[in-house]
Amino acid sequence: MAKGFILCADDFAMTEGVSRAILDLLRQGKLTATGAMTNRPHWRRLAPELAAFTDKADLGLHLNLTCAAPLSAMPRLAPGGTFPSLKDVARAAATSPAVRKEIAAEIARQLDAFEEALGRPPDFVDGHQHVHVLPGVRRALLDSLARRYPAGALYVRDTADRPAAIRARGVAVGKALVIAGLATGFRGAALKRGLRVNRGFSGVAPFDPQRDFVADLAGFLIEPGPCHLVMCHPGFVDDELATLDPVVASRPVEHAAIAAFVPPPGLPLSRFSALDA
Repeated sequence: MAKGFILCADDFAMTEGVSRAILDLLRQGKLTATGAMTNRPHWRRLAPELAAFTDKADLGLHLNLTCAAPLSAMPRLAPGGTFPSLKDVARAAATSPAVRKEIAAEIARQLDAFEEALGRPPDFVDGHQHVHVLPGVRRALLDSLARRYPAGALYVRDTADRPAAIRARGVAVGKALVIAGLATGFRGAALKRGLRVNRGFSGVAPFDPQRDFVADLAGFLIEPGPCHLVMCHPGFVDDELATLDPVVASRPVEHAAIAAFVPPPGLPLSRFSALDA
């Protein structure tokens, strides 16, 4: 039975506006986790502000292989100096050992950047556009985390959930089922390596600024798992955002909805450690 849920904002450090929106919600106590894109130039400057919430929220690495530039050259995956699309990452990672080697090195660099800025390991790792669960990426990530950190030291995001629960929520059902399917086997592979994993996942959204996101948040909490994680994508729109990411107009809508949202009785906002009993 669910005792609460984690509300995690993705994309910290993507842009100034996205980061300011997340910091605002953290100050209001409306989030219990956020994942940072440590390859972005905003990361080092904004990390001290994020560090202020170490005791109030889970702070993690939002592994990025699809947005902007890697931290060092990746001539096979990113020959032009910027990451390719998710589809191209998936294809290259599945077919090329050389690309997988580059990905493993970039994972290490992004983890290094997190630790150098905050002075400690991340509480969790997930992936931008769920890249971390791709078959060609997951082994490199999970093996890297298992070598680098003691067993049980952090958790990874499992994007799978029961199909019946996804359908009952009624939000972006087809998209959520595809993302859940991509994660087949991810939980078992993570547990085998001594990594902890959420149990229950929602937050897959159509990114439509005309939708009632408060209602969607309530929907994401239908049939929650025992360690349920809800992802979200709040942000303030700035000029940089439109050049980097297709999700733009819905971000301020999500920010306003999260600021106004009151969790249902008996299902409080929680950190992972409070739920993973």
